[in-house]
Amino acid sequence: MFTEGWRTAPSATPFPALARPGSLTKVKNMESVSTDHVAGLRRFNRYFTRRIGALDDHYLGQDRPLGEARLLFEIGDGASLRELRGRLGLDAGYLSRMAKALEAQGLVRLGAHPQDGRLRTIELTPAGRAEVAEQNRRADALAAGLLAGLTTCQRERLTEALGTARRLLRLAGLTVTRVDGAAPDARACLAAYAAELDDRFPEGFDPSVLVRPEEVSGDAGAFFVAYEEGRPVGCGALRSLGAGTGEIKHVWVHPDARRLGLARRILGELEQEAGRRGWTVLRLDTHAVLGEARAMYRSCGYRDIPAYGDNVYAGHWFEKRLPGPDVTGERPPGPEIPDERPPGPEIPDERPPGPDAADGD
Repeated sequence: MFTEGWRTAPSATPFPALARPGSLTKVKNMESVSTDHVAGLRRFNRYFTRRIGALDDHYLGQDRPLGEARLLFEIGDGASLRELRGRLGLDAGYLSRMAKALEAQGLVRLGAHPQDGRLRTIELTPAGRAEVAEQNRRADALAAGLLAGLTTCQRERLTEALGTARRLLRLAGLTVTRVDGAAPDARACLAAYAAELDDRFPEGFDPSVLVRPEEVSGDAGAFFVAYEEGRPVGCGALRSLGAGTGEIKHVWVHPDARRLGLARRILGELEQEAGRRGWTVLRLDTHAVLGEARAMYRSCGYRDIPAYGDNVYAGHWFEKRLPGPDVTGERPPGPEIPDERPPGPEIPDERPPGPDAADGD
């Protein structure tokens, strides 16, 4: 079965601009990254790749390097080469060469996509499925061997630490980009958002109340889409209410990208955009059933206010005053994104699937 998922933008390069030796790496919209942090991550990478045998051209003792082994694993029940290229961040030529090498070994079968003849597909042969099964058996044995020297408590600590590391690295790899309000990715996010609210709100949700493209474009406002490896995974809108006041609308995160802190990042981008426009007050509303959204907004400095507007889905209303325009040209800070999960109840971005910080309409 071949699936393409949402149509996506090209994947971002996995190699951001490098700083000069001994300097700080400046990352857009984030604080400077110290050389100690860079060195610590590189040190772990070197250690871990050696421990799992990633440097061996016979990964897991099989007759292929890690790249080909990972490609076999990712093919699953079948995929297009374009989908795999985006998922793995590979150069098209390199992926094609690996696919042809696996085909020559009788492990995969290349063909044309049944619905789109422009796409090339790849699927496992019976020999390929047997190879992946053996690969999984050996990988499990390797992982068990690495964990064998630890106590149960230590394994639990390590598993939790690995989960935290994965979440933070995913968050670091996400981008939040301003797009036209009529862009396909913007409307696709809004459609998914509306469908989710329709399922969650007792009274349902009418998508006709979504912001119109002209309300969130140009001087009237802005629309942001969050991307993970080229795939849209969240959105948020900003529109003018006049007299230096803006309104935040439709903050949403795809279920696959929740528990990362992405909703807070989107909120921060919207606040920064409002600051660049010289707006000093932001308002928003949310539905009565979205308790996790209210908790997040309050933790980000929004205070409850009396009702405003005529949104029939609104049950709670909020406002936040922003710093005045910064004469230095620096962007005002957005909501803090916690580095670790605080003790006690889970924070809004670290919760089970459901509308993530979705506003009331």
